[in-house]
Amino acid sequence: MMLSEWLIDVPSDLGQEWIVVVCPVGKRALIVASRGSTSAYTKSGYCVNRFSSLLPGGNRRNSTTAKDYTILDCIYSEVNQTYYVLDVMCWRGHPFYDCQFKFVGLKNFPCTPESLCKVLSMDFPFEVDGLLFYHKQTHYSPGSTPLVGWLRPYMVSDILGVAVPAGPLTTKPEYAGHQLQQIIEHKRSQEDMKDKLTHKPSENGHYELEHLSTPKLKSPPHSPGNIMDN
Repeated sequence: MMLSEWLIDVPSDLGQEWIVVVCPVGKRALIVASRGSTSAYTKSGYCVNRFSSLLPGGNRRNSTTAKDYTILDCIYSEVNQTYYVLDVMCWRGHPFYDCQFKFVGLKNFPCTPESLCKVLSMDFPFEVDGLLFYHKQTHYSPGSTPLVGWLRPYMVSDILGVAVPAGPLTTKPEYAGHQLQQIIEHKRSQEDMKDKLTHKPSENGHYELEHLSTPKLKSPPHSPGNIMDN
């Protein structure tokens, strides 16, 4: 799966070349519809559910050949019993990895200050977990990428410098300042580690490259649960 990084270093072209997606609280899931059955896998590759679906290849009636398969990158909301589609990786056997990033389930918005303020004042049919920022030319690739950023809604004012409207999404918890400092320190340490691994050969003489996922931070007192793995 393609994973996000904390959007600490704000790109200069954020308002022109990036879009934002509001994500529900949930878990990442890879949906594979093939040979008459639909399976849901965790980010680690464990199959956690099997069921019939209307996706191409997802049930016995519409799965005519082995070529009829579909792969989707989703967020699963246990509360709503719903899979929200982030990206289409394959559809009816046709790969879409090299296509410009596609949003078929969750609506995307521009990243201008005006648009972000409008988004943060909207009501959504799900509990909001955070915001995913995508570069418009992002192509799907496994591992973490700086072309996909992640922020909690209440971080927008501090990180992006946008004067956001007061509301449920922008209300800062008591631990917000400590959490932000922890995130910045964690990201900087990851960048230092990446630099060292990139230039350090392993025992067999090959250079090691490491894909790092969105960090799980130790929750401060009275903080909500875990940070969504994107």
